[in-house]
Amino acid sequence: MQVDNSSSSGALTGLCGGEEDERKISELVSPTGAASSFNLSLNCWLHILSQESSLDLHGDSANLAVRVVIALVYLVVCVLGLVGNFLALFLLHSRRRGYHHSSIDCFVMSLALTDLQFVLTLPFWAVDTLLDFRWPFGQVMCKIVSSVTTMNMYASVFFLTAMSVTRYRSLVTALKMESPRSATARAKWASSAIWVVSLVATLPHAFYSTTVQVSADDELCLVRFSDSDSAHWDPQVLLGLYQTQKVLLGFVVPLIIISVCYLLLLRFILSRRIVCSMVTGSATEKSECERGRHRRRSKVTRSVTIVVLSFFICWLPNQALTLWGVLIKFDLVPFSKAFYNTQAYAFPLTVCLAHANSCLNPVLYCLIRKEYRTGLKELLLRISHAVQHVFSLSLRGRRVEEAPPSMVMIHKDINM
Repeated sequence: MQVDNSSSSGALTGLCGGEEDERKISELVSPTGAASSFNLSLNCWLHILSQESSLDLHGDSANLAVRVVIALVYLVVCVLGLVGNFLALFLLHSRRRGYHHSSIDCFVMSLALTDLQFVLTLPFWAVDTLLDFRWPFGQVMCKIVSSVTTMNMYASVFFLTAMSVTRYRSLVTALKMESPRSATARAKWASSAIWVVSLVATLPHAFYSTTVQVSADDELCLVRFSDSDSAHWDPQVLLGLYQTQKVLLGFVVPLIIISVCYLLLLRFILSRRIVCSMVTGSATEKSECERGRHRRRSKVTRSVTIVVLSFFICWLPNQALTLWGVLIKFDLVPFSKAFYNTQAYAFPLTVCLAHANSCLNPVLYCLIRKEYRTGLKELLLRISHAVQHVFSLSLRGRRVEEAPPSMVMIHKDINM
């Protein structure tokens, strides 16, 4: 987990604004660790809540257990993401025979490549979590890993949004003659534009992500808007604006676009009832038309439900906690111990949940389509036959090794 933070330069006195401020802050914390209504800066709270043993509600063993669980979740998501996205790429490549990829296929392939880049960063965050969010890899790796994580978060969401728009557009314009090659070329240009926009959206993170020394041996990887970099702006306000950008570009706007596209798509499917009523012919033909329309509507409805609900459920907790931090940065709500505990132990899980959605999305898109389900069955059958063949060869070789020498000679004589 990377901590979104802002601070002035220096060690503890710089983090908390001086010894006098630190003394006043300490007086605002009760012996039981309850926070006052004073809205402390995030850095001071991070120091106080992490250093004062009286504020440790769970104990070292419980904290270690939570961190181990979070790290294991990261690693599980990493493994599943690698397998799932490599599988999606293989299916997309193997089903290409004889025809060009559709625009949706191009977006799914880009989405799979995006998520592959993301899951490669998860081992770093797993180690960071196990070390109680202390970053051991240095400042350069902090910038690289955190920037790749953020860029792929934007890219994944943008590709999902582009796929929703493309799916709606391809259905409502199905009657228009359009070359598959031109549609694929347009999708490739759109993919390039998505990468550029994702890179631009990540620039603030790449510029301000750094490591901060909080003690002689402890270093954090965080986003830091220092006073020297923001002469006319409060660093907390800048951090709030940055997190607002993440919430809007990474969740709110894409969710609105995806929901609108799929609602319009369902409306279009439902409106096809008029077309069936205009079919000339027997009652059987009209009935067949109606049944076909119902099957298409059910298929699209199921696909829409899976995609929209998975996006909303998986990303909502992460974005809600980010929004909570935005409200704190703008002094709309006070910083509290509950927020710290949530950020320290729940936020990494929400990150895993959010990116698990992105990692599994290519698989979902592939398995929804019949041709890719068929390709997956064929792949599993080939793997099963190969495993059985290797097992039978090894078993046959073991039997020959265990046979008496006389039996082996007899077998050779017979063959001669």
